[in-house]
Amino acid sequence: MALLEICTYPDPVLREKAIRVEKVDRELRKLIDDMAETMYDAPGIGLAANQVGKPLRLVVIDIQKPEDEHGLIVLVNPEIVSGQGEITCEEGCLSVPEFFSKVKRFEEVVVQGIDQHEKTCRIEASGLLAVALQHEIDHLEGKLFIDRIGLIARDIFKRKWKKKLKEERA
Repeated sequence: MALLEICTYPDPVLREKAIRVEKVDRELRKLIDDMAETMYDAPGIGLAANQVGKPLRLVVIDIQKPEDEHGLIVLVNPEIVSGQGEITCEEGCLSVPEFFSKVKRFEEVVVQGIDQHEKTCRIEASGLLAVALQHEIDHLEGKLFIDRIGLIARDIFKRKWKKKLKEERA
């Protein structure tokens, strides 16, 4: 396994719509292992393949709560089948470091895809897991959580980001 470099905003790969995975092979399984190691090391609770420069429909998630029955979730070609209710949570992102904002999401979702063994997965989730699934699937569509925040919050983000870039260059 190896740690991968996490792409950060405004890297263009984060805006690409990820392509469907046709086959789960040895190379994809290695990517899954590397993504999981990278996510845990970051530390984060989710990572989409395009966040490590691979625009493939692949996510890994582990909300790392002992009461959660799932542990590490690997989803290839995930899709949100349904969503209901509304929840507002503070979100952050490994690709948008040091910025957090409240985002409205479905409170409950049903997601389906396949796992690393090509078995069909159907996950009914609520709370943090539902939010994490939606956040990571957004990445596969080329969307970031900052696209879902209000205009004032987005303006604050842009100002903070410009200041951060200036400080890094100085």
